[in-house]
Amino acid sequence: MNTLAPSKVTPTVQARRARAAVAVLFLTNGAVFANLVPRYPAIVDHLGLANTQFGLAVAAFPLGALLAGLTAGVLIRRFRSSRVAVAGMVLTSAGIFLAGTSPSWGLLAAGLFTAGAMDAITDVAQNSHGLRVQRLYRRSIINSFHAVWSIGAVLGGLMGTAAAAWNVPLAVHLAVSGALFSVLAGACYPFLLPGPKPEEPGPGAAATTTGQPAAFRPHLLRYGILAALVLIAMAGTLVEDAGSSWAALYLVNGLEASTTVAGLGFVALVGAQFAGRLMGDRLVDRFGQRAVAQAGGAVAAAGMGLALAFPSVPGTIIGFAAAGLGVATLVPAAMQSADNLPGLRPGTGLTVVSWLMRLGFLISPPVVGAVADTAGLRAGLIVIPLAGLAVLAASPVLAKRAGASP
Repeated sequence: MNTLAPSKVTPTVQARRARAAVAVLFLTNGAVFANLVPRYPAIVDHLGLANTQFGLAVAAFPLGALLAGLTAGVLIRRFRSSRVAVAGMVLTSAGIFLAGTSPSWGLLAAGLFTAGAMDAITDVAQNSHGLRVQRLYRRSIINSFHAVWSIGAVLGGLMGTAAAAWNVPLAVHLAVSGALFSVLAGACYPFLLPGPKPEEPGPGAAATTTGQPAAFRPHLLRYGILAALVLIAMAGTLVEDAGSSWAALYLVNGLEASTTVAGLGFVALVGAQFAGRLMGDRLVDRFGQRAVAQAGGAVAAAGMGLALAFPSVPGTIIGFAAAGLGVATLVPAAMQSADNLPGLRPGTGLTVVSWLMRLGFLISPPVVGAVADTAGLRAGLIVIPLAGLAVLAASPVLAKRAGASP
């Protein structure tokens, strides 16, 4: 594989402004949903939900994403990635507000379904525009966007934790946070790149993911590589989902932590994920995507595995942090590799990975919930170390070293 080769080309003012605007869009996307996560225990208590019921309701989010995800490419070609990203962010906020203020299980699921559908479209649009900006920079910057997403998630998680600690009504909390980040996303629009996405990658675009030249390759091998990239991305999303959906509940119900401390499990995960993504571009340039992914998979499996084997509140928070650090670069690596997989139209690989990786979000909540009702939430969270092991198995499709020539 050859990755984005470093270049001394100085980005234009327009490119720098677009990079900042895309970064803010990623921040809003991370913050809006994260505001809801620390309020899950209050929602479960208010609606009187069992773990299985709650898991099924949370699964509505990725279900909506799966049903709407493949429309992202069509919408982007029709309305441009910039417009779709901003509009999708506003509609995601509306779905989160509906979910958080729902008086019944059905409306909770409906709100999460709507938010998931809009989030999937927003996700593809933001990454598509971010990769477009990356081509202007002629070097890797995609991990930095996902690092800013993690900042947004930490910010949103802390906002939600504070709102829970101060007993702010859910309707007030989510209305304020949704309006704030929707306005912020709208303010970014004038600074995004004009016009539609070019049909072909420009200079500096990544090439293949296997060390082979960007030429003909058998269909089965191409789609096998794409499937492995989906598995890598799914492992990352599954760990994120475990932190967002179950960390607070496990700390409260399994380890008897206070509601204030409970929000720190998710915050630790996304905080460590941010740190990993902040270093991600530099590490990938030096060691290659494969080595970074393998090290991350091992850290996630060992860190959360030890936390589950020897349960304690501090140890569990550290375990979630290790999981977040381990999966930090997985989704950006899979998206970048798939977006430039030879033999596919530009944007096709990105859309497919962004769509199918959400199976992790869909499968995880009901499975973990069902296991939790039978054997306890501690047993259900074993999906996190298993995800780390899956990364180790699929990692050979990633670049062995950075800067290799095709």
